[in-house]
Amino acid sequence: MTIYMNATYLLSAVGFILGLKFMASPAKAKLGNVVSAVAMGIALTATIFWYITADITYTNGLLVLGLLVFGSFIGRFLSKSYAITQMPELISLFNAFGGLCAMIIGINEAALRDTNSLFLVDKSILLLGVVLGAASFTGSIVAYFKLGNKMKWNAPPRAFTTIAILLMLSLPFLHMLAPIDFNFFYLTAVLGGLALIYGLLFALPVGGADMPVLISILNAVTGLATALSGIVFESTIMLLGGILVGSTGILLTAQMCKAMNRSLATVLIGNRKTAKAGNSVSEEQQVQSISSAETATLLAFSKKVAIIPGFGMAVAQAQKECFEIQKRLETAGAEVNYIIHPVAGRMPGHMNVLLAEANIDYQYIIDMDEVNHKMRDYDAVVVIGANDVVNPAAEEDENSVIYGMPIIKAYNAKQVIVLKRSMASGYSGATNTLFDRNNCRLLFGDAKSSLLQILDELKKI
Repeated sequence: MTIYMNATYLLSAVGFILGLKFMASPAKAKLGNVVSAVAMGIALTATIFWYITADITYTNGLLVLGLLVFGSFIGRFLSKSYAITQMPELISLFNAFGGLCAMIIGINEAALRDTNSLFLVDKSILLLGVVLGAASFTGSIVAYFKLGNKMKWNAPPRAFTTIAILLMLSLPFLHMLAPIDFNFFYLTAVLGGLALIYGLLFALPVGGADMPVLISILNAVTGLATALSGIVFESTIMLLGGILVGSTGILLTAQMCKAMNRSLATVLIGNRKTAKAGNSVSEEQQVQSISSAETATLLAFSKKVAIIPGFGMAVAQAQKECFEIQKRLETAGAEVNYIIHPVAGRMPGHMNVLLAEANIDYQYIIDMDEVNHKMRDYDAVVVIGANDVVNPAAEEDENSVIYGMPIIKAYNAKQVIVLKRSMASGYSGATNTLFDRNNCRLLFGDAKSSLLQILDELKKI
């Protein structure tokens, strides 16, 4: 029976790998999700069958089945309740559940197992899984609230973080000195509680502009906690799944840090500079507005056009209108590209998913590094809600909260049109000095409505 189980788990692992591979392409992302879901279904079915043949009790079998059905309903409900603009928040929430699960099963295992039967390595693995799972849980909850702009807490003093780390490091020695009075279960539970606090202290200082990195690192931590749980339970599929999640999370974290020109340590320590909230325009800024008709005329006479999408496009669900304008301009002989910043939106790949949803071919999507040196070739650049990723303050203002972050150098284009609902600041709260440039015009209004008006005007030309 064991050989069949291992073969089934291997099949599931191959499914996970293929799923990840398909998800790398916007055109095959849905297929990747389906393949990964089927692989997980195979793993769950095989595990349940294994325990049924191992004389699992009738009550436990019903409990497992009930929990699976209940969890499926929760997942279905959440996936339907959250809009595409809230996907980063939903992913943070799911990641939090994964961390909480790793913490609970670790503490439960410490309560059930005979301490005398555990070697030092076993204890260390179990404790590390609990700590990482607990920290990932509260850290992901903080990310969830920050992504939704629902959290206004200030970053706590760093001394609190240091104290929490020192306590977590010292408690195992207390257990060694008094293994009866402070037994392994107490140690595991207390470390889990401290790790919950540490997760809060860990995530609170991370600024809004660094949210994609925080999501990636927490995803990696949850994967590692799952892999450690797999070692404790001798579960091959948990180990393989955890390794895949952890390794991809680490690779993505490294890519995000590189894209932002930030070290991981700098991101995690947190940016304690404060931005003027609620208004992205200083009193000295004189912005120039433009109408939909003028924008349409400018685009109609442009031979090379770039669209830079951001969270504003996601909120307005304006990606299909972008595609219609693209087709209209291409019919008139213009070349149209979409330039994506690695941290545009609220998580890695957010904009790519939205554009793929509108059936925009991937050949038109260009990464920032591929085009920054050629921005002067563009006759017009349309920025849709991508406030921070085109902000020249990242290059010019050392006091800016986004200073040092690579940006799309839209300011080098011949003309820049920024679609904004209002003069509210971007996610980081930084003053956008692009609006000061002579070649920049602002088109106010809902992005979808503005693009529809531009499309109507283009049809008249």
